[in-house]
Amino acid sequence: MTTAPSPRLPIIDALRGFAVAQMIVYHFIYDLNHFGWVKLAMTRDQPWVGWRTAIVTQFLLLVGVSLVLRLAHKPGWRDFWWRWAQVAAAAALVSAGSWLMFGPRFIYAGILHFIAVALILARGLAPLREFNFVLAAAAFAAWWLLRDPAYNVFPAHLLGFVTVKPRTEDYVPLFPWIAAVLAGLALGSLWQRRGFALAPGLQRLNARPPRLLVLLGSWPLTVYLIHQPILIGLLWVVTKLA
Repeated sequence: MTTAPSPRLPIIDALRGFAVAQMIVYHFIYDLNHFGWVKLAMTRDQPWVGWRTAIVTQFLLLVGVSLVLRLAHKPGWRDFWWRWAQVAAAAALVSAGSWLMFGPRFIYAGILHFIAVALILARGLAPLREFNFVLAAAAFAAWWLLRDPAYNVFPAHLLGFVTVKPRTEDYVPLFPWIAAVLAGLALGSLWQRRGFALAPGLQRLNARPPRLLVLLGSWPLTVYLIHQPILIGLLWVVTKLA
């Protein structure tokens, strides 16, 4: 089995950082809406719903690709569980913080909660390599075909086969989003078969990636946890002073 040339590739961090940067901008607009500075139906209207879908998809594809890259360099379970514990702890902090701010609409099935579950599933399915493309297609098809009002109640709505989204500030259920992680696993496996080689243009980008994007992509959990308190705090101060 071909191993990765290094534990991190700058281009992967830059791609992750690009998704993080979009998330920050999206949340800033969301916060402006929350404080009444703009009036947007971001959970219902386009292009906001489509943009959120694109951001989440980017994150989750990279979860799968990054897991393949990490397993090639550090295949042991100890390293995996240490990383998983960080994600799970961050998810718990998000739940606690969102409860203080939003009360009953707190986040209990957000993207970090999903990633904590998806990482366990993906770690077990990683040996299937490119066959995960088939599983990804099956997962998406299941979500498309099995949606039913019976799933609109807790805890069934955690599966994602709902017809009405639950009242929570972030909702990333198992289906259809596990399809993106599985597709990332399959893409990562194809890349690994090619020795993690990069095309000439991507080699240049990997050698000199945008530093800000690499920074954001190297510390995604930290940025995720602190960016909203900072944005909300700043907007709260500006609102009080206005």
